Amino acid sequence: MIYILFVLYSLHLFNSDNHEITTTTSPPSHIKKKEAENKEPMQVDVPHVKIDLSNLQPVMTKGVLGNYEPKKIEKIPGPGEGGEGVILTDAKEKELGDKSVAEYGFNEVASDKISLDRHTRDTRPDECKYWNYPSVEKLPTASVILVFYDEGWSTLVRTIHSVINTSPKELLKDIICVDDYSDDKHITERLPEYIKRWNGLVKYVRTKQRVGLVQARVVGARAAAGDVVVVLDAHCECVTNWLPPLLTRIALNRKTLAVPIVDGIQWDTLQHNSVYFGGSLNRGIWEWGFLYKETEIPKRERDKLQYPTEPYKSPTHAGGLLAIEKNWFFELGGYDPDIKIWGGEQYELSFKVWMCGGQLEWVTCSHVGHIYRGPRTRSMHPRGANLYQSHVNHMRVAEIWMDDYKKYYLNRQPSHAHLDIGDTTEYKALRQRLNCSSFKWFLDNVAYEMPDKYPLPPDNLVWGEMRNVEHSQTCADTYGKSFGNEIGVSGCHGQGGNQLFRLNVEGEWSTDERCLVANGDSIVSRYCVSSGQWIPKGEWTYDNQTRQIRSSKVSKCVEADSKRLFLNTCQNNSTAQKWIWKETYL
Repeated sequence: MIYILFVLYSLHLFNSDNHEITTTTSPPSHIKKKEAENKEPMQVDVPHVKIDLSNLQPVMTKGVLGNYEPKKIEKIPGPGEGGEGVILTDAKEKELGDKSVAEYGFNEVASDKISLDRHTRDTRPDECKYWNYPSVEKLPTASVILVFYDEGWSTLVRTIHSVINTSPKELLKDIICVDDYSDDKHITERLPEYIKRWNGLVKYVRTKQRVGLVQARVVGARAAAGDVVVVLDAHCECVTNWLPPLLTRIALNRKTLAVPIVDGIQWDTLQHNSVYFGGSLNRGIWEWGFLYKETEIPKRERDKLQYPTEPYKSPTHAGGLLAIEKNWFFELGGYDPDIKIWGGEQYELSFKVWMCGGQLEWVTCSHVGHIYRGPRTRSMHPRGANLYQSHVNHMRVAEIWMDDYKKYYLNRQPSHAHLDIGDTTEYKALRQRLNCSSFKWFLDNVAYEMPDKYPLPPDNLVWGEMRNVEHSQTCADTYGKSFGNEIGVSGCHGQGGNQLFRLNVEGEWSTDERCLVANGDSIVSRYCVSSGQWIPKGEWTYDNQTRQIRSSKVSKCVEADSKRLFLNTCQNNSTAQKWIWKETYL
C-alpha cells in the first residue's frame, strides 16, 4: 500500500484556533443508521472482482460493473425520486415556497416533499460504471465537512443521508456538521438530537461566534478523524459511487487536491441535472479580476487520457466541493486565517497546492449534485464584518502568491489597491519554507491556456469615477443592469460600485467584466469574453487635453445631459462631452 500517513506539520499560527467550539460527539462508528420507521438505508454493495489492484491504479473492465458499483438500486416511490423536480401547484404552498426561497435561496417547501433518502440522477458517463478501484483497506478514510448557517432543514439533512447512503461504510470515518453560530433554534436544537441515530458517525460542532464559511471549514477539518477531508456544501446530494474515485487519487498521490464534477440541482424544484453535456471535459481557470471561469481542457491534457473518464489536471476549482489529505492541508497552512467569510479561498488553495509540490485533479467519475441558490433576499453576511472582505481575500492571494503578476489583478481591480489586508509575513514565510515555485512557473506549466483565454490586462489609461463637466453632479452609471443594457448617468456618490469604470491603453472601456461598445447613439455593455476568449482591446480613446471619450467605431464622442448618456458628433468646446476621471479606492 502506497498510502502513507504523514505527521502533521506544525506551525504555531495554524495550530491555534481563536474560535471556541462546542461539540456533540461520541466515538466514530459505522453502524447502519435506522430510519424512524426502522428501514435500512441503501448501502453501497462491493462485489468481489478478481482483478489485481495492488498498485492502486484503477482498472477498466468494459461491460463488467466495477467493484464499488451497486448491483441494484431500489427506487423510493414519491416526489423527486431519480432526481426529478417537484412543482408546487397549490397556491398556499407556492406562497410558502417563495418565502423559503427568500430565506434560504431555494424552495424548502418543494424539498420537504422529497424523501431524505431519494436517489439522485446518475449523471456520470456510462463508462464510469466499469472502473475498479482499490479495496477499502488500501484507501484512506474520509471525513465529510458540512458547514452551514441557518440552513433549510430538509436540504441539510438530505445531504447527510445522501453522503451515508452512497459511501462505503468502511471509508466514511465521520461527517462533521459545522454550525457557524446559527440563530435558527429549529436547527441548533433539533440537529444534535436528530444525528444521534447514527451512533457517533455524524458529529455536531458549533462555533461560539460567526467565523464565516472558510474558517468554519478549518474548524471542521481539525475535528475530523479521517485521513482525508472532504468538503461539501450543506445542500448537496451525492451520485452513486462518488467517494472511491476521489480517495483513489489521494491514495496514489497524497498531495492531490481531488475535485468532484459538480452537477446542478435547481433551486426552485430541486431537479438534478448534469451541468456538462455532449461529453465535454472542462477545467477551472479565472479571469484577472478573480471571477471563476471554466474552459474545455486543452488538447495537451486530453491526449494524456487513455479513457475519457479518467481524472485530469486543472489549474483551479470552483471552491465548494473538494477532497484533500488532512495532514497535507495543514502542512499548507489550511486556509489563510485572514481569508474570511467567503471568496478567494479556492484560488489560494489551488495556487499553493500546485506551487508547493502538489496537483489538482478533476475526477470525472465522481459526481455530486449542488443547489445553486436562487433569489435569496436575506443577507448571510456576518454582522459587523468587513463589507469588502471578499476583495481583501483576493488581495491577500495576489500579495502572497502571485509575485509580480499582482499588478495585473490591480489593473483589473484598481480600486482595491488601498485595502487593509493585514499582515502577510507568516504566509510568505510558509511559502518560503515549503520551497514553493513561482507564479510564473504555475502559469507556464499548469494554467498555460491563460495567455490565450485571458491575456494579461493592459495598463489603465484612466479609471475611477467619470464625472461630467457640464452637469457637475452627474456621473456615468451602469445602474447594476445586466449585459446588453444601456449605461446611463445618475447623481455622483463617490463610492465606486456601478459608477466605477476603466479605460485601458488598448482602448477597452469596461467595468467589472463588462466591456462597453457603441450601439447606434447608445452605449451598451457586453461580456468582455467572446467565444471563450478575451481580447483586451477596444474602440475608445480618451484625450487628456479635450477630456473627450471618442469611439473609433462610429467617430462620435460620449456626451451626457441630466438624464442620459449617449454618443454625439465630437465638439471640442462642448462641456457636455468633457469628462473628469477621479480614482476611487475602496
